[in-house]
Amino acid sequence: MHIIAFSPLINSFKQSDFFGKLIFFSLFILSILSWIIILYKFWLTKKARSSSVSFENILHNQKNNLLNLNFNHMDSNPFLEIFDSLKIHAIEILDKNRFFLQKQENNSSQNFLTDIDLQLVESHLISKISKEIQSFEKNLFILSTIVTLAPFLGLLGTVWGILITFSNLSSNILSNSNMLSGLSMALGTTVLGLLVAIPALIGHNFLKNLLRDYQKQMESFAQKLLATLEIQYRKVELL
Repeated sequence: MHIIAFSPLINSFKQSDFFGKLIFFSLFILSILSWIIILYKFWLTKKARSSSVSFENILHNQKNNLLNLNFNHMDSNPFLEIFDSLKIHAIEILDKNRFFLQKQENNSSQNFLTDIDLQLVESHLISKISKEIQSFEKNLFILSTIVTLAPFLGLLGTVWGILITFSNLSSNILSNSNMLSGLSMALGTTVLGLLVAIPALIGHNFLKNLLRDYQKQMESFAQKLLATLEIQYRKVELL
Protein backbone atom coordinates (compact mmCIF):
# COMPACT_ATOMS: atom_id res chain seq x y z
CA MET A 1 0.00 0.00 0.00
CA HIS A 2 2.80 2.47 0.95
CA ILE A 3 4.81 1.55 -2.14
CA ILE A 4 1.77 2.14 -4.37
CA ALA A 5 1.14 5.49 -2.68
CA PHE A 6 4.70 6.68 -3.26
CA SER A 7 5.12 5.13 -6.72
CA PRO A 8 4.33 8.46 -8.51
CA LEU A 9 7.13 10.13 -6.56
CA ILE A 10 9.49 7.25 -7.37
CA ASN A 11 8.61 7.53 -11.06
CA SER A 12 9.12 11.30 -10.93
CA PHE A 13 12.55 10.76 -9.39
CA LYS A 14 13.52 8.24 -12.07
CA GLN A 15 12.42 10.55 -14.88
CA SER A 16 14.26 13.60 -13.49
CA ASP A 17 17.58 14.91 -14.74
CA PHE A 18 20.64 15.30 -12.51
CA PHE A 19 19.53 18.61 -11.00
CA GLY A 20 16.03 17.27 -10.39
CA LYS A 21 17.42 14.19 -8.68
CA LEU A 22 19.56 16.47 -6.52
CA ILE A 23 16.43 18.32 -5.39
CA PHE A 24 14.66 15.04 -4.61
CA PHE A 25 17.69 13.82 -2.67
CA SER A 26 17.90 17.08 -0.68
CA LEU A 27 14.23 16.83 0.29
CA PHE A 28 14.71 13.19 1.27
CA ILE A 29 17.62 14.15 3.57
CA LEU A 30 15.56 16.96 5.12
CA SER A 31 12.72 14.53 5.77
CA ILE A 32 14.98 12.03 7.54
CA LEU A 33 16.60 14.82 9.58
CA SER A 34 13.26 16.25 10.69
CA TRP A 35 11.90 12.87 11.78
CA ILE A 36 15.09 12.09 13.71
CA ILE A 37 14.81 15.39 15.61
CA ILE A 38 11.06 15.00 16.25
CA LEU A 39 11.33 11.43 17.56
CA TYR A 40 14.49 12.06 19.60
CA LYS A 41 13.18 15.24 21.25
CA PHE A 42 9.85 13.56 22.00
CA TRP A 43 11.61 10.57 23.59
CA LEU A 44 13.99 12.83 25.53
CA THR A 45 11.18 14.99 26.91
CA LYS A 46 9.00 12.02 27.85
CA LYS A 47 11.92 10.35 29.61
CA ALA A 48 12.77 13.54 31.52
CA ARG A 49 9.15 14.07 32.59
CA SER A 50 8.82 10.48 33.78
CA SER A 51 12.05 10.59 35.82
CA SER A 52 11.11 14.02 37.19
CA VAL A 53 7.75 12.75 38.45
CA SER A 54 9.49 9.82 40.15
CA PHE A 55 12.01 12.16 41.79
CA GLU A 56 9.27 14.52 43.00
CA ASN A 57 7.43 11.61 44.62
CA ILE A 58 10.62 10.47 46.39
CA LEU A 59 11.38 14.00 47.55
CA HIS A 60 7.83 14.49 48.84
CA ASN A 61 8.33 11.63 51.30
CA GLN A 62 11.76 12.84 52.49
CA LYS A 63 11.54 16.63 52.65
CA ASN A 64 11.59 17.06 56.44
CA ASN A 65 15.16 18.39 56.34
CA LEU A 66 15.51 19.62 52.78
CA LEU A 67 19.17 20.66 52.71
CA ASN A 68 20.42 17.43 54.26
CA LEU A 69 19.00 15.24 51.51
CA ASN A 70 21.39 13.61 49.05
CA PHE A 71 20.39 12.07 45.72
CA ASN A 72 23.79 11.44 44.13
CA HIS A 73 22.81 7.84 43.42
CA MET A 74 19.96 8.92 41.12
CA ASP A 75 20.20 9.53 37.39
CA SER A 76 20.22 13.17 36.38
CA ASN A 77 16.92 14.82 35.48
CA PRO A 78 15.74 18.46 35.37
CA PHE A 79 13.95 18.29 38.72
CA LEU A 80 17.07 16.89 40.38
CA GLU A 81 19.14 19.67 38.79
CA ILE A 82 16.72 22.25 40.19
CA PHE A 83 16.92 20.69 43.64
CA ASP A 84 20.72 20.60 43.53
CA SER A 85 20.80 24.26 42.51
CA LEU A 86 18.55 25.21 45.43
CA LYS A 87 20.59 23.14 47.87
CA ILE A 88 23.96 24.51 46.74
CA HIS A 89 22.96 28.18 46.82
CA ALA A 90 20.93 27.91 50.01
CA ILE A 91 23.86 26.27 51.84
CA GLU A 92 26.23 28.93 50.51
CA ILE A 93 23.98 31.70 51.87
CA LEU A 94 23.54 29.94 55.21
CA ASP A 95 27.31 29.56 55.53
CA LYS A 96 27.73 33.26 54.78
CA ASN A 97 25.10 34.16 57.38
CA ARG A 98 26.73 31.88 59.94
CA PHE A 99 30.07 33.57 59.35
CA PHE A 100 28.65 37.01 60.06
CA LEU A 101 26.67 35.76 63.05
CA GLN A 102 29.91 34.52 64.59
CA LYS A 103 31.35 38.03 64.24
CA GLN A 104 28.62 39.48 66.38
CA GLU A 105 28.99 39.82 70.13
CA ASN A 106 25.73 37.99 70.82
CA ASN A 107 26.70 34.81 69.06
CA SER A 108 23.70 32.69 68.13
CA SER A 109 23.69 29.05 67.09
CA GLN A 110 20.55 29.65 65.04
CA ASN A 111 21.00 30.35 61.35
CA PHE A 112 18.18 31.47 59.05
CA LEU A 113 17.44 32.82 55.59
CA THR A 114 16.06 36.31 55.17
CA ASP A 115 13.51 37.35 52.54
CA ILE A 116 16.34 38.73 50.39
CA ASP A 117 18.17 35.42 50.69
CA LEU A 118 15.09 33.52 49.51
CA GLN A 119 14.70 35.90 46.57
CA LEU A 120 18.32 35.26 45.63
CA VAL A 121 17.77 31.50 45.72
CA GLU A 122 14.65 31.93 43.60
CA SER A 123 16.60 33.88 40.98
CA HIS A 124 19.10 31.03 40.76
CA LEU A 125 16.27 28.54 40.25
CA ILE A 126 14.74 30.67 37.49
CA SER A 127 18.12 30.76 35.77
CA LYS A 128 18.47 26.99 36.14
CA ILE A 129 15.03 26.35 34.64
CA SER A 130 15.91 28.59 31.71
CA LYS A 131 19.10 26.61 31.06
CA GLU A 132 17.22 23.31 31.23
CA ILE A 133 14.64 24.50 28.69
CA GLN A 134 17.40 25.77 26.42
CA SER A 135 19.03 22.34 26.45
CA PHE A 136 15.73 20.74 25.39
CA GLU A 137 15.16 23.34 22.67
CA LYS A 138 18.62 22.81 21.22
CA ASN A 139 18.45 22.05 17.46
CA LEU A 140 14.71 22.74 17.30
CA PHE A 141 15.58 25.62 14.97
CA ILE A 142 16.39 22.96 12.37
CA LEU A 143 12.71 22.00 12.23
CA SER A 144 11.61 25.59 11.67
CA THR A 145 14.28 25.89 8.99
CA ILE A 146 13.03 22.73 7.25
CA VAL A 147 9.46 24.07 7.38
CA THR A 148 10.61 27.11 5.41
CA LEU A 149 13.20 25.46 3.18
CA ALA A 150 11.34 22.35 1.98
CA PRO A 151 8.52 24.16 0.11
CA PHE A 152 11.07 26.42 -1.57
CA LEU A 153 13.06 23.40 -2.74
CA GLY A 154 9.81 21.94 -4.03
CA LEU A 155 9.07 25.20 -5.82
CA LEU A 156 12.56 25.17 -7.30
CA GLY A 157 11.89 21.68 -8.67
CA THR A 158 8.57 22.88 -10.06
CA VAL A 159 10.15 25.80 -11.90
CA TRP A 160 13.01 23.62 -13.13
CA GLY A 161 10.61 20.95 -14.44
CA ILE A 162 8.50 23.52 -16.28
CA LEU A 163 11.66 25.11 -17.66
CA ILE A 164 12.78 21.72 -19.02
CA THR A 165 9.35 21.20 -20.61
CA PHE A 166 9.42 24.55 -22.41
CA SER A 167 13.03 23.98 -23.38
CA ASN A 168 12.03 20.73 -25.07
CA LEU A 169 9.18 22.53 -26.84
CA SER A 170 11.50 25.22 -28.14
CA SER A 171 13.91 22.55 -29.36
CA ASN A 172 11.06 20.84 -31.28
CA ILE A 173 11.42 17.75 -29.07
CA LEU A 174 7.72 16.95 -28.90
CA SER A 175 7.80 13.34 -27.67
CA ASN A 176 5.37 12.54 -24.87
CA SER A 177 8.13 11.08 -22.68
CA ASN A 178 10.13 14.29 -22.69
CA MET A 179 7.04 16.38 -22.04
CA LEU A 180 5.82 14.20 -19.21
CA SER A 181 9.21 13.83 -17.53
CA GLY A 182 9.49 17.59 -17.00
CA LEU A 183 5.93 17.92 -15.74
CA SER A 184 6.34 14.84 -13.55
CA MET A 185 9.42 16.27 -11.89
CA ALA A 186 7.68 19.64 -11.41
CA LEU A 187 4.72 18.10 -9.63
CA GLY A 188 6.76 15.47 -7.79
CA THR A 189 9.10 17.95 -6.10
CA THR A 190 6.14 20.14 -5.10
CA VAL A 191 4.36 17.24 -3.46
CA LEU A 192 7.52 15.98 -1.74
CA GLY A 193 8.35 19.47 -0.47
CA LEU A 194 4.93 19.68 1.20
CA LEU A 195 5.25 16.12 2.57
CA VAL A 196 8.50 17.17 4.22
CA ALA A 197 7.34 20.57 5.50
CA ILE A 198 3.96 19.58 6.98
CA PRO A 199 5.22 16.94 9.47
CA ALA A 200 8.12 19.24 10.42
CA LEU A 201 5.67 22.06 11.14
CA ILE A 202 3.37 19.83 13.21
CA GLY A 203 6.33 18.29 15.05
CA HIS A 204 7.87 21.68 15.82
CA ASN A 205 4.65 23.10 17.24
CA PHE A 206 3.95 19.91 19.20
CA LEU A 207 7.42 19.88 20.78
CA LYS A 208 7.27 23.59 21.62
CA ASN A 209 3.92 23.06 23.36
CA LEU A 210 5.28 19.97 25.16
CA LEU A 211 8.29 21.93 26.42
CA ARG A 212 6.10 24.84 27.43
CA ASP A 213 4.03 22.52 29.63
CA TYR A 214 7.19 20.96 31.05
CA GLN A 215 8.57 24.39 31.86
CA LYS A 216 5.42 25.15 33.85
CA GLN A 217 5.92 21.88 35.75
CA MET A 218 9.52 22.85 36.56
CA GLU A 219 8.41 26.29 37.74
CA SER A 220 5.73 24.71 39.93
CA PHE A 221 8.28 22.28 41.39
CA ALA A 222 10.69 25.14 42.09
CA GLN A 223 7.97 27.05 43.92
CA LYS A 224 7.23 24.00 46.07
CA LEU A 225 10.91 23.71 46.95
CA LEU A 226 11.08 27.39 47.85
CA ALA A 227 7.99 27.08 50.02
CA THR A 228 9.52 24.13 51.88
CA LEU A 229 12.82 25.98 52.24
CA GLU A 230 11.02 29.04 53.59
CA ILE A 231 9.12 26.99 56.17
CA GLN A 232 12.28 25.28 57.40
CA TYR A 233 14.86 28.08 57.22
CA ARG A 234 13.17 31.47 56.93
CA LYS A 235 13.91 33.90 59.71
CA VAL A 236 10.79 34.75 61.66
CA GLU A 237 10.55 38.31 62.91
CA LEU A 238 8.97 38.34 66.38
CA LEU A 239 6.97 41.40 67.32
